[in-house]
Amino acid sequence: MATLGTFDGYHLGHKSIFENLSRQGERLKLPPVAITFHPHPRIVVTPNDPPPLLTSPEEKIEILSNRFDGSLVFLKFDDNLRKMTAETFIRDILVEKFGIQALVVGYNHSFGRDRSGNIDHLAEIGARIGFDLKVVAPVTFKDMPISSSRIRRSISIGEWKDAINMLGHPYPIRGRIVKGAGRGRKLGWPTINLAWPERKLLPSAGVYSCTAAINGSSFRGMMFVGVNMFSPDQSVAVEANLFDFDRDVYDMEATLFPSHFIRANKRFDSPEELSRQIARDKEIILKLIH
Repeated sequence: MATLGTFDGYHLGHKSIFENLSRQGERLKLPPVAITFHPHPRIVVTPNDPPPLLTSPEEKIEILSNRFDGSLVFLKFDDNLRKMTAETFIRDILVEKFGIQALVVGYNHSFGRDRSGNIDHLAEIGARIGFDLKVVAPVTFKDMPISSSRIRRSISIGEWKDAINMLGHPYPIRGRIVKGAGRGRKLGWPTINLAWPERKLLPSAGVYSCTAAINGSSFRGMMFVGVNMFSPDQSVAVEANLFDFDRDVYDMEATLFPSHFIRANKRFDSPEELSRQIARDKEIILKLIH
């Protein structure tokens, strides 16, 4: 019993598919399996226009480990897989390799060479090869189907609340904690600096309330995404000042979950003015989380 897809972001539409997968697995007494791809298929299919990612493979594993009781399988998406017809993929990969007897997919699912494996074609192949097909209806938000591309668009244009509502869970930014330039500490606001995943879609530049998960512990704080105007290299930073926190966590893995958007990034006349603004940001965040 399987589902198949990229599942970038694991949004509410994906959640409905996974819930149907678990129910169908129980009904048919088949173990549920989610088959996904890495890298994202569009990185191979349209290398000049690949999408930013809502979730890295590590983030996807982290999300699904708490929400799915079945197995998660990553298939390497390469040129051979890209050229494979939908029927060959089903017969050689799903049926012969994984022993799949039934498939659960979303209403607009398609795969295979030139995306020929649409719902009608899948149903026809299933009837011929001998596996069941369950098609899951769309989940909507503001009267439109939820999709990964719609969530990417919302994040890109600053519609943060809409993006979180469509995801149905906090947005993860996972990475290794690295040494920064120490500018925050000099201002009295020490931060952890995150090396985030390649191709990760970051929230709009600015300040957010956040939660940080580090080594099994959770911490509240405030997070900055964007270019520090006092930084000479003008590179994009992802950093967080964690409240009531004083630990050596360099080189540890951490996941930051930005929640409330507090303000956009802007230029300050002096480091002292920036420090005063950070203090105001913290006051706002403490009121929100208490």
